[in-house]
Amino acid sequence: MNGIQSLVHGLILLLISGWILYIGRGVLVPIAFGVVVVYVIVGLAHALRRVPFLGRSMPIQVRYLLSMSIIIATVTALAYLVIANRDSVIALAPQYQKSLLAIIQQGAVFLRIESEPTWATLRADLFSQINLQRLLGSMVVSVSSLVASVVVVLLYSVFLLVEQRTFAAKIDNISTNPSTVLRIREVTNDINQRVGSYMALKTFLSVLLGAICWAIMAVFGLEFAAFWAALITLLNFVPYIGSVLGVLFPVVMAVVQFENQNTILGLLLALTFVQFTIGNLLDPYMMGNSLNLSPFAILASLAIWSEIWGIPGAFLAVPITAVMAIVFSQFSGTRPIAVMLSRNGQL
Repeated sequence: MNGIQSLVHGLILLLISGWILYIGRGVLVPIAFGVVVVYVIVGLAHALRRVPFLGRSMPIQVRYLLSMSIIIATVTALAYLVIANRDSVIALAPQYQKSLLAIIQQGAVFLRIESEPTWATLRADLFSQINLQRLLGSMVVSVSSLVASVVVVLLYSVFLLVEQRTFAAKIDNISTNPSTVLRIREVTNDINQRVGSYMALKTFLSVLLGAICWAIMAVFGLEFAAFWAALITLLNFVPYIGSVLGVLFPVVMAVVQFENQNTILGLLLALTFVQFTIGNLLDPYMMGNSLNLSPFAILASLAIWSEIWGIPGAFLAVPITAVMAIVFSQFSGTRPIAVMLSRNGQL
């Protein structure tokens, strides 16, 4: 009877927590991203300490400032890529339109559709389903919201870094029981070590992947190679699906740009090889079992957090699930969940 009662109480608590996370996503998502950015800043600061000659003599505040400058410069560069490529997209739009129409017409012939589509018929069918004014308005709102969210995330990160100086003292005073304080300190240290290592190595591997993919796309002459490389770098933080999308988007661009099928196939094989090599060989070799999460747990967390928080949830799924597993392992009632989330059952 007690077991059933505990199960019911747990399910109710789970539903309430999910509901709070869903309705509070507008506030919680920037905070979660702010925490992730802090982990990246701290990781970069530790990496700067290893710089020969200057690293060890550089004060921690200076290293944090340099790390934040690197992140701000990266975000600025991404925004510049989007703005700078806008005019190029507009200039090349007629060429892409012609190529895309040719592909659609070839598909119509292959499917034995009686009348081959033209841009006039496609435009009529498309605009009959889409309110262009509403679409453009929503795009402007989305871009404005994204810029505001980035600013909020950076603000959260700055204040979290300031709070970091007093965090140890807060833990010491969180309870009058020394064993409780010690347990909390062990849990927080475990979270910081695992998540911090994961974010630092994942950031390095993502940048490496983006650089190699940029070189490949530049050799093939793909338009907007720098933009696609930046997108591949970001998508690498999304487990499994990110690797697929990191190949799919540039290849779709190649289908529109190139007429030679061998060029498209060569780009597809090259990008797939790089994704496979880094994702299945270099990534496990460098990261090992740092988060101790099973592949199924990662895939399930990706689906759940994407449903709760949308696209941001896909990026945050792995570190959040790792934190949950560490916390669950500290309590007898939730320890079985942590065991099921782990890679091999060892906590």
